[in-house]
Amino acid sequence: MWRRSFSNGVSLTRTLKDKKWDALVIGGGHNGLIAAAYLARGGLSVAVLERRHVIGGAAVTEELIPGFKFSRCSYLQSLLRPSVIRELELKKHGLKLLKPIATSFTPCLDGLYLLLGFDDQQNNSEISKFSKRDADTYPRYENELSKFCKIMDFLLDSPPPEALHGDLSFHDLLRDKMQKSVFWARCLRHVLSLGQKDLVDFMDILLSPTTKILNKWFESDVLKATVAADAITGSMASIHAPGSGYVLLHHVMGETDGDRNLWSHVEGGMGSVSLAISKAATKAGAHILVNTEVSQIMIGDSGEVDGVLLVDGTRVHSSFVLSNATPYKTFMGLVPRDVLPDDFLRAIKYSDYHSGVTKINVAVDKLPQFHCCKSSQLEVGPHHTATVHIGCESMEEIGSACQDAWNGLPSRRPVMEMTIPSSLDKTISPPGKHVVSLFTQYTPYKPSDGSWEDPTYRVSCSFN
Repeated sequence: MWRRSFSNGVSLTRTLKDKKWDALVIGGGHNGLIAAAYLARGGLSVAVLERRHVIGGAAVTEELIPGFKFSRCSYLQSLLRPSVIRELELKKHGLKLLKPIATSFTPCLDGLYLLLGFDDQQNNSEISKFSKRDADTYPRYENELSKFCKIMDFLLDSPPPEALHGDLSFHDLLRDKMQKSVFWARCLRHVLSLGQKDLVDFMDILLSPTTKILNKWFESDVLKATVAADAITGSMASIHAPGSGYVLLHHVMGETDGDRNLWSHVEGGMGSVSLAISKAATKAGAHILVNTEVSQIMIGDSGEVDGVLLVDGTRVHSSFVLSNATPYKTFMGLVPRDVLPDDFLRAIKYSDYHSGVTKINVAVDKLPQFHCCKSSQLEVGPHHTATVHIGCESMEEIGSACQDAWNGLPSRRPVMEMTIPSSLDKTISPPGKHVVSLFTQYTPYKPSDGSWEDPTYRVSCSFN
């Protein structure tokens, strides 16, 4: 199902060579596909060139084990902008979001657990097991973050002001000044709507360590650690690092069908997101080619982009080239070095791509069980549909896990976000069996006490 809308056949390859495209998109990840869809809807001729046999990039579904379909990288949906879902009519193109019954589940070694969901009264009861004060404070904490998210919505959905270069006409300069004035006026209006105290609190959450923010709100270590897990997801940052509070805000500003801070599963895995976008793009007239790898972005004698050179030697001409690859791959690997300023190349070369994440995909023959929850072995409970936080019983544990990785060692007790998408999605595993995703931190990319290339080292780390 993942390949049926795409081609690398002779006819499309000939089409690539025989015309000059308005735009080429390097890479068929979800961002590249979205760009192609909007450009095609605007009436431009667009082709997406994907290196692999399957589209999706990080949002991809693959059957790694017969009968089990895995979301290999990204594993939940929340941050795809509602405007994109609406404007590209992704639900008409097959996107089906599956809301969990509960949102967060933290099992503890002492037999207790914290289960949070959509019922305020139930949340109050759950948090009260650890702190009555925190139970009363939690709704106010959520309301404050929701208020700040509205500013972030404006920033995310607005065209950002850009610096113009080159010789521009008076008309272009005037239009640019007008657009920037409108943007900053609206931004100022959103900021002023907060009031002085909320504005100070907003700046605090953007710039402060997660520990400072959560210690101000809560006293229960289990609640703080559960919430703090959102502040480190996907990063090599510590909860003690200034600025980690923004990551906390970033992970609550998404939504599903209007429900804020709700991370949903996607029927068919995350590849279904990319597939729906690709259908919208092809319907608008975009061409999507797989097994089509770009080796270089061609620059003409005038210094302007002239298209791309494929690995097989094919030259594809285009007025514009968009890259869905990383900045490092794009500017250090695809663009000729002599056309870029030295200071720009230096900034790209030393961009920090460090991440402490190991993604583990597992096929299991029965539903995972937790000693703190008494339930039937075959029964899917609310906690199975939630994000399960393992190693998140205390702030100290999270801090120690990060410190281990900074010292070059895999975390002795890693922080894990465990999800069981098959608890809601019956299309990705055989009956009675399940797919489990473990988003695991922290893992140093180059450990100081061994090498990931050494099978013995990998085995020893898995048993630590």
